[in-house]
Amino acid sequence: MNLFFNRKNLISYTVDTAFDNNLSISVQNGEVVVSAPWYLSNKQIQTVVSEKTNWILGKLKEYEERKNLGYENIILFGKTYLTKINFKHIKTPEVTLNTNSIDIILPISYKEKNISSVIDFICNKLYTEIANQELEAILEKIRLTLKLAPENIEIKYMKNVLASCEEGETIIVNPELFKYKKEIIEYVIIHEFCHLKYKTHTKSFYSMIKKYVPNYETLANDIHGMQY
Repeated sequence: MNLFFNRKNLISYTVDTAFDNNLSISVQNGEVVVSAPWYLSNKQIQTVVSEKTNWILGKLKEYEERKNLGYENIILFGKTYLTKINFKHIKTPEVTLNTNSIDIILPISYKEKNISSVIDFICNKLYTEIANQELEAILEKIRLTLKLAPENIEIKYMKNVLASCEEGETIIVNPELFKYKKEIIEYVIIHEFCHLKYKTHTKSFYSMIKKYVPNYETLANDIHGMQY
């Protein structure tokens, strides 16, 4: 953990090493995460954190306000859903996805417990179900476009990784990819499909991506703190 402080504020943050030249800052569940190229020094990273102090503090304040109200945000396909947690006399948790909100109803016996792990489990299950529902159509579209197909597709949670291509045969998709808008989802999966032909990030690899996703650099800038 790293610390930055000035006369008024103290910010703690963790640094994840990125394997490209992009540096990004995100606030994830009340924690500040900096994704930075491996060659940047701690001093250079701290300078960027200092420049973004007001933005970071604003995001942390938003998180605390939602937390104090009993609300959390869940993001699906780039859209933020306001989530409210209620308790009722039921046996198992229930989740309802509405147009602009998500209702999570928990058994009343959970009321005196720390429910953060339960909410995390419910959110993970929600993302996994959506991935299972949506992924095949996206994959079929990309297969027909690129005329390529992996040996296998897996849906699996990975820390700070949205997708990967293992040994040039299996594409693994993190369900959290479905937090992003569909254009970004397709770009990330196309990125992995290109690894079926080019194992490393060569000039030919990026030329292939650009052929099918001309604005891939713009889309890449919207992905914070995650690798693929």
